[in-house]
Amino acid sequence: MTAIYDDIGAGYARQRKPDPRIAAAIAVALGDARSVINVGAGAGSYEPTDRTVLAVEPSDVMIAQRAPDAAPCVRGSAEALPAETAAFDAAMAVLTVHHWRDWRLGLREMRRVARSRIVVLTFDAEASDFWLTRDYFPSIVALDRKTMPPLEALADELGPSEGWPVLVPHDCMDGFLGAYWRRPEAYLDANVRGSISAFAKIDAEAGLAKLANDLASGAWRVRNADLLTRDALDVGYRLLTWELNER
Repeated sequence: MTAIYDDIGAGYARQRKPDPRIAAAIAVALGDARSVINVGAGAGSYEPTDRTVLAVEPSDVMIAQRAPDAAPCVRGSAEALPAETAAFDAAMAVLTVHHWRDWRLGLREMRRVARSRIVVLTFDAEASDFWLTRDYFPSIVALDRKTMPPLEALADELGPSEGWPVLVPHDCMDGFLGAYWRRPEAYLDANVRGSISAFAKIDAEAGLAKLANDLASGAWRVRNADLLTRDALDVGYRLLTWELNER
């Protein structure tokens, strides 16, 4: 994970601001946990400010973007968390599991250091029919199916979870891949794409040209007219929680 974010991560703090509605859902998922370890923490999005938090992040570029008042952060990987067993009430990971070298080992580490709860925001590639990837960047679909752990595989590792869709608001403040589902012009902006890791892994030129043509001709609007009055959309993001036995 380190290499890609050392290359593309410089603008993350600017483009990937936490959306308060998604942050609220994560806070609910964390429940009454008073201490939290944030794995693959990046620039600090979605870290709760009303609890004791330790952030773990492998990329120096990402760590350098953390706000001065952000939680303490140590350089480290999900696969070898720098924490004692059962040191935290909860472990959280937000849109990061698919970047880990060994996500199974990373989940085991989260289970090792958490006393009561694991919270993971991830993406279900099999549940998504997002127009952006379906119509313009099918290579991202293939990439997601290769790198995103299926929900059943996560359950095989950690057991059954409680989970629910995270609906993406039409004016989402965060800049992840699905954030601009009702603002298609945004994907033509290189700064926007620069903070979406999938675009760093594909040749996007043909898809961008097709999207630009469809926006100019009105074809995109005709094809996606049903989206234009919607306030939120299920793009495929899932918030999962696992309750652990107290130790």
